[in-house]
Amino acid sequence: MLGLPPNLVFAMLALAAFCCCMPMSMPQTHLVALCSDLGIKPTHGAAMLSLLLGTAFVSRQIWGLISDRIGGLTTVLIGSAWQFCSLIALALTQDEIGLFTVTAIFGLGFAGIIPAYVLVVRELFPAREAGWRVPVLLCMSGFGMASGGWVAGLLYDHFGYYAPAFAGGLIFNFVNLLLVGTLVARRGGWFGGTRAAPAYG
Repeated sequence: MLGLPPNLVFAMLALAAFCCCMPMSMPQTHLVALCSDLGIKPTHGAAMLSLLLGTAFVSRQIWGLISDRIGGLTTVLIGSAWQFCSLIALALTQDEIGLFTVTAIFGLGFAGIIPAYVLVVRELFPAREAGWRVPVLLCMSGFGMASGGWVAGLLYDHFGYYAPAFAGGLIFNFVNLLLVGTLVARRGGWFGGTRAAPAYG
C-alpha cells in the first residue's frame, strides 16, 4: 500500500488525525477567553464562536462534494493546510473585526477534515477492516480534540497569554501536514478519487 506496510500507513493516518485535531480544538475551546484577553466583550466572543461553528456546518456539506471528486487523502491535506494558515492568522489578529473574519475562515477550512479520514480508510483498506480501523482513527481524532483544549489551557496558565498555545498547535499541525503530504506524494498525485480498496489479507 503506497509502497509501505498497510499498518504503517494506518499508524501514520492515526498520528496525523491526532496532530490535526489538537490545533483544531484550540480556537473552539479558547476563543471567548482570547477575546476577553484582547478587551473584546465575552458576548462578542460567543458570537464569533457561533459564526465559526455555523460556517463549519455549511462548509462540511461542500467539502463532502469536493472529497467525492478529489479523494479523502487530498481533502485532508488541503483542509489541514487551510487550518495551518488560519491558525497563523488567528495568532496574529488582535482586533474584533479581524477576529470575526479569521474565525469564519477557520470554520470554512477545518470542517471537512475528519469525515475525509473515513474516506481515506475506504480508499486504502478493505471494507472488512472498516469495523476497527474507522473507530480507532476517530478515537485518535477525538483524543486530539480533547488534548488540544487542555494543552492550550495548560500553556496559558503557565505563560499568561495564548501565543505559546497557538505556537504549539502550529507545530502539531505541521507534523500532520508532513505525514499526510508524505502519503499523498507516495500515491503519486494530488487527485486519487475514491476507488476500490485492495484485497489483501
